[in-house]
Amino acid sequence: MAEYENKPGEPVTELKMIYETGSGEKIYRNNNTIVVKLPENRNCITTSYVNGGYQENLEAVFNHEPDQTRGHCGHDMEGGSVEAYTEIHAKRLGLNPGRIAAMMTAAKMKNAAISSRCFRDLEVTAIVTAGIEVNGGRAGDPASWHEEDGNSVYVGGTINTIIIISSRLPAHALSRMIMTATEAKTVAIQQLMAPSRYSTGIATGSGTDQISVISNMHSPNVITWAGKHSKLGELVAKCVIDATTEALDRQTGLNPDNQRDMLIRLERFGIDEKKYWQTASSLEGENKKELFIKNLRDFSKNPSVVAMTASILHIVDEINWGLIPENAGKKTAFSIMKALPEMAGVRNSPDFSYVMNERDPIIDNWIRLSSWCVKSGF
Repeated sequence: MAEYENKPGEPVTELKMIYETGSGEKIYRNNNTIVVKLPENRNCITTSYVNGGYQENLEAVFNHEPDQTRGHCGHDMEGGSVEAYTEIHAKRLGLNPGRIAAMMTAAKMKNAAISSRCFRDLEVTAIVTAGIEVNGGRAGDPASWHEEDGNSVYVGGTINTIIIISSRLPAHALSRMIMTATEAKTVAIQQLMAPSRYSTGIATGSGTDQISVISNMHSPNVITWAGKHSKLGELVAKCVIDATTEALDRQTGLNPDNQRDMLIRLERFGIDEKKYWQTASSLEGENKKELFIKNLRDFSKNPSVVAMTASILHIVDEINWGLIPENAGKKTAFSIMKALPEMAGVRNSPDFSYVMNERDPIIDNWIRLSSWCVKSGF
């Protein structure tokens, strides 16, 4: 494939190759961009603003972290639009702007994760950058913007996924792969219990996630289905789960160890140390804020406390989803909660009629009881 030649005076950004697939796709990176250079005879389906949809003539797909702008819209970017900015950056990379697809994110390229798996002649590779600490959301959450005039909104926090398949996939199979990969991304997020930033739900992704899927039209091995029942679907899902999990850890430290914390689990319900102190200071006993917060943090990391918190919150979720009647859920949650003082090793037994009130929501009762445990010593 002939390289795009920049005009005299146009700078070209230096890239370092970090990976090569068995079918010849070369993956490069610098401080703000990952570029996948494609051999001839590749087809692709992509959510890119530029050359998006189904394509058969792309020479590269890149994932890019643009410089921060004063606003969050495309017109704040260099060139005045996403399309213009993409063209400018493609030229800097020495690529033909008419033959690229581009995705953008606030995640750092150094935190990208690559996962590859093989089965017989089939190879699957996923390259993921991920960050949902700002923009994580659950499908169906209240929207944060509406497009009417064509302006593009750029928001920090995105999971961008590039998938490379060594076999040949027709257009419908590439499209089906997006469904499989999206489900796999959600599996990774839900296994980490990552919170939505727009509701009390568990996130399913971010509001700005993008994906590009590439296959090898030159391959004699044609695969027509990419659902979960197929070996291709299994490999894609495992690669996406692995790469998304690793990328989230690299970008923001979102991992199982950090999620093993009562306060982090309660965060999606708006509960923090300030709320705990407000509750604790209204209970009987000596009020020493610094000591309480220190003890709360220790209490919060007790694995048994985290397990009980998870159980209580799952009951709350199932009530909200309509799977459990509220009265039955409350009765069960209160029964579980009453085991907390003994399980946490609190020296005294509480007067539950003082600490708990069946008329109040489950989470309010949990905060009062756990505050009492922290304040009473454990």
